[in-house]
Amino acid sequence: MDFKNKVAVVTGGAQGIGRCIAEEFQKAGATVCVIDKQPGNHFVGDLADQNVLEEFAKEVIEKHGHIDYLINNALPLMKGINECSYEEFQYALSVGVTAPFYLTKLFAPYFAEGASIVNISSSRDRMSQPQTESYTAAKGGIAALTHALAVSLAGKVRVNSISPGWIDTAYTIYQGPDAVQQPAGRVGNPMDIANMVLYLCSDKAGFITGENICIDGGMTRLMIYHGDNGWTLTQK
Repeated sequence: MDFKNKVAVVTGGAQGIGRCIAEEFQKAGATVCVIDKQPGNHFVGDLADQNVLEEFAKEVIEKHGHIDYLINNALPLMKGINECSYEEFQYALSVGVTAPFYLTKLFAPYFAEGASIVNISSSRDRMSQPQTESYTAAKGGIAALTHALAVSLAGKVRVNSISPGWIDTAYTIYQGPDAVQQPAGRVGNPMDIANMVLYLCSDKAGFITGENICIDGGMTRLMIYHGDNGWTLTQK
């Protein structure tokens, strides 16, 4: 896929999945604008801050005049109901839902023809572990925001989301139960997500909008019953 002369914005693009996405866009010829709270050679700022979002969007438009792709990837805080404060829960939603909404709003007049937004949700938008409420709520919110934006921006911008499952950003190769519990037979890595992001932004995905694609090695499709197919529950 050729993204020469295209401008891609990646939030949370300094590390992990976001960094992989940014690097793959660059390899394909795109100019990439990254915002992340981690120090580095990119726009440094907290996505929960309205002023930061406005300053970042202004800088991107002043430099490039338009954008082609917006990848809302930044990671919200994960805390559970036992420990998460009101302020922390609000912060998680600000990073995970409000920032993607507001960046879309700020960039709306500047999206080029054929533009695409890809929101990074999580398989936790449909399943949970205990004590993950702030993260899960944010990821569920961005999944729902995706189809709302797809309808509002119909004919101008395609909007889709990806829900990663277990993605090891260190590219660790797992064996045994960690791999076997996933129908694909392995734990995922950032390239599994980056490949889909670039596909969804390409002309090949021109008829896909408002969709959520779960990339989890089939883990959310595997029904587990005690005593069935070798699965057993051992309670502590």
